[in-house]
Amino acid sequence: MSRIWESLFSKNGLAAKQIAEELIPIEEGGRIPRVEDFVKKLSLGRGTVQGALKVLENLHAVELESRGHLGTFMIKKDTHLLKEIAGVGELIGAMPLPYSRLYEGLATGLIEISEQMLNRINLAYMRGAKQRIEGLKSRRYDFIVLSQLAAEEAMLKDDQLEIIVNFGPRTYVTAHKIFLADSAYNKIENGMRVGIDYTSLDQSKITLLQCKDIDVEYVSLNYMQLYESLLNGSIDAAVWNADEARAKAFKQVEFTTEDARSNALKASTAVILIEKERHSVRDYLMWLDKEKIIAIQELVVNHQKIPYY
Repeated sequence: MSRIWESLFSKNGLAAKQIAEELIPIEEGGRIPRVEDFVKKLSLGRGTVQGALKVLENLHAVELESRGHLGTFMIKKDTHLLKEIAGVGELIGAMPLPYSRLYEGLATGLIEISEQMLNRINLAYMRGAKQRIEGLKSRRYDFIVLSQLAAEEAMLKDDQLEIIVNFGPRTYVTAHKIFLADSAYNKIENGMRVGIDYTSLDQSKITLLQCKDIDVEYVSLNYMQLYESLLNGSIDAAVWNADEARAKAFKQVEFTTEDARSNALKASTAVILIEKERHSVRDYLMWLDKEKIIAIQELVVNHQKIPYY
């Protein structure tokens, strides 16, 4: 791409980098700001703005059409080229492994909507909210996706974290429920062995709230071991994600305590968590069209859209 950088060393070229960033959000067919608007906002000379727009056209980053008093319109644009000229980087986020349609849909929505904006989102996938929180605080990630319940627990321990986007109930998981190895039972009872994953903020908290006044034996397991442990009878019950394809193998019952129910609802809600001091990340994420992301997620869940992430 040396042709780009060679043409951007001039005065007009430097201005073109600024103007390229302003043009990225404008859709093809839309009207671009007037020359006077660029002059005022970017503190550039009129001739410099006109020269910068010509640089962008010569690089085939944009194709513009003047329509007299109606203004100048974006006929065609190369978004990736505009971003390279503007020197815009990509944001990196982390979310759960996409083993469910809800996760696949959320990832697809985040990536698809971000491609229409200034910074494209890249996603990493990893199991465990605690690990994602550690990655956020060590700056491996600009933001993370987790449940509202896990995010609120993290914010209690670190007041420099904040939720910046809340996607609403049943956008993270459809529901958590109690899974029973023996279908003869209708609830968790005294003496039962209950699987618990202490590394999972959601699963462990809901489990402890549900079993608060019940005399049970807690069996420490990895979340991915719950299915086999229920199947082979080494545990009698576990709180588990109802979206799991294997969930139908066991009897599912609802929570019996209000605390467990209310926290399970928070655990079903997807949110985006950032560090408060990352102002540029906050500003970007605030521009995400949440409703469009949710709509894309629903299309993926209903098998009306092929997921990509």
